[in-house]
Amino acid sequence: MNTKTFSPRPRDIDRRWYVIDADGATLGRLASEVAKILRGKHKPIFAPHADTGDHVIVVNARGVRLSGGKEAEKIYWRHSGYPGGIRGIGYAQLLAERPAIAVEKAIKGMLPKNRLGRQMFGKLAVYEGPDHPHQAQKPAPLGIGEIPKWEGLPAPRPAAPPAKAAAKPKAGAAEAKGRRAPSAKPETGTRRTTRTARTTRAAGAPTKPRAATRTRTRKEPTGG
Repeated sequence: MNTKTFSPRPRDIDRRWYVIDADGATLGRLASEVAKILRGKHKPIFAPHADTGDHVIVVNARGVRLSGGKEAEKIYWRHSGYPGGIRGIGYAQLLAERPAIAVEKAIKGMLPKNRLGRQMFGKLAVYEGPDHPHQAQKPAPLGIGEIPKWEGLPAPRPAAPPAKAAAKPKAGAAEAKGRRAPSAKPETGTRRTTRTARTTRAAGAPTKPRAATRTRTRKEPTGG
């Protein structure tokens, strides 16, 4: 029995694409299910410190509804950053004008409030209508409350063979003649020996007589 704690590595994460139809869904229920998939809580390799989730596409955001009469009570607040810049809009008006904003705000509120949550939120795409531009990713349809099937860890990639270093071609005779042989590094004490030889040669050479130096005498003032 293996008792070691498993920690997912980047090679263990296989991100898939899912599309969810939000037509007729309750906003809170939809947001909680989408947040689970974005975080990766439907996978057995889930870890709270890692982003193991999948990509989610939400279509038909215009068909989202609120329960309990929240359309008239719930208010979407935003602030411009300047003093007195707070603005509020009711959810009835928000769902009629910009329903994608309401869905994104509800889902973002259920993700971690840090850089990890912002990374998870980047895997979400919300569209008001039934169309989306992600057909190339081949997203699989997923119902609200449905758990995606786990197919195990991705197959490990085969390791690439180590590249052999290419042998350097030997220089020909013509090239060897044209090049100068590299000078060997001077051994310890060579510099000192050279200085001594120069000093010896300088000592054996005839010395030039030095020019006589003149001394200036200070003239004393004469009294008069």
